[in-house]
Amino acid sequence: MKHFLLMLSAFCIFANGSGVAQAKDAAPLADDPVTEQRLITISEEMRCLVCQNESLAGSRSDLANDLRREIRTLIKEGKSDEQIRNFMVERYGDFVLYRPPVKPITWLLWLGPFLILLLGIAGLLIYLKRRNQAVSTEALSDDQNRRIDELLKESTHD
Repeated sequence: MKHFLLMLSAFCIFANGSGVAQAKDAAPLADDPVTEQRLITISEEMRCLVCQNESLAGSRSDLANDLRREIRTLIKEGKSDEQIRNFMVERYGDFVLYRPPVKPITWLLWLGPFLILLLGIAGLLIYLKRRNQAVSTEALSDDQNRRIDELLKESTHD
């Protein structure tokens, strides 16, 4: 058993070490540090259309790489951040933005969670009101109260 555990741990160390040896340094996103910083700033505000819950800057999908390349090209062409955002929204819709603008088409997106919360609270209040109305509020007679007291005394003596 001791020999088996020793072999298993040696295998794990070898397997883990070989992955580290093959790791590569991250390639810079752009040759110019200013362009790279601007690319990161813009792409952090945008959603990866494949991953959907990950920013464009953090995603490693092929589409995200293509979109970052497109943004880099627009930066090199001298486009402003706002022009780049507008280009992306025209091409992919407001969904590409992590914080879409508040306008009639996105009202449900902004107000939806609050509406669901309010509907949930209203449903809970209606349920509790109906449940309380269904409970009998009839008072017990003196005989019933005495019987309950007797049963309680018997149960405590056991």
